[in-house]
Amino acid sequence: MEAEAAKLIGAGIAVLPLLGVGIGIGNIFSSLVNSIARNPSARNDVFGIGILGFALTEAIALFALVVALLLLFVF
Repeated sequence: MEAEAAKLIGAGIAVLPLLGVGIGIGNIFSSLVNSIARNPSARNDVFGIGILGFALTEAIALFALVVALLLLFVF
């Protein structure tokens, strides 16, 4: 296998966690909306935790993207 092909395959494998990130973000906001619909008075408590969960999940997506870009352009 050529080195260029290995780089492209590695970058493709490196972005596979984005599938889990998409599912995770969907679950976070689904649970957030569901909890606010059940108890609207708890919105201020739950909203911050939901946004924190979103930010941490999105950070994993950015890490995966950085690894893929490193594989493509550095190595």
